Amino acid sequence: MVVGFVVACYTLLAPWQFGREAQRDAQQRAIDTSYALPPVPLTDLVPAGAEVGRDVEWRQVQVSGTYLPEAETLVRLRVVDGKPAYEVLTPLRTTRGGLVTIDRGWVSSGGQAVPDYPAPPTGQVSVTGRLRVNETDPQGRAVFTSQGHRQVYAADSRPVAAATGLDLPPGYVQLSADQPGVLGVLAVAPSTGGAPFSNLSYALQWLTFGAIALVAMGYFIRLELLQRRDRRSTAGLREAPLADRYGRR
Repeated sequence: MVVGFVVACYTLLAPWQFGREAQRDAQQRAIDTSYALPPVPLTDLVPAGAEVGRDVEWRQVQVSGTYLPEAETLVRLRVVDGKPAYEVLTPLRTTRGGLVTIDRGWVSSGGQAVPDYPAPPTGQVSVTGRLRVNETDPQGRAVFTSQGHRQVYAADSRPVAAATGLDLPPGYVQLSADQPGVLGVLAVAPSTGGAPFSNLSYALQWLTFGAIALVAMGYFIRLELLQRRDRRSTAGLREAPLADRYGRR
């Protein structure tokens, strides 16, 4: 059991935390870079119909088009500022004829009921937001309709496309503040100011636990050997008088 625990610490648990640290560090660098670069047209980073890649996530883009409110979908079971909320995904048909999913932000639910919230503006609009990679619902739950609203469990354009029949490319644009149709603005992960992420601490802890387990195993093996030696010595002392007595007879 100890050997299995040590192997898990050094081959699974610590590397997993190091990997998470690297992912979060890369995400923070991408966010910091996005603040330093001006918004560019969507097609400069994501060609029409292409998927939003990790290499351009968080970059600021601009896109013009018309909202499609009939295809709007809510993302349920969200939490904003510690309170339950919905995110609102509204497809937009661009002026070039393509499609893109727009995350208009969040609305507080105050419970299970879907609250009233402003509809997207009609007519052509120009919006600025950040590119985001699709989330994935780990349970793969299906789209359903409740209270007159189509609902999903992850900010993911794929189930929206499947439910509406629209050819929405993977990924979406998260609206920035003061944009046409924006609701509650979703926060962008704040800068850590160079402070290490907690995943690095967790990784070092697993390495330490593995080392402690090895030292402890060595200590208890040594203790067991000493106890066995003592038992043999004690047994020898108990048998010696009998041997002498039989010898004298």
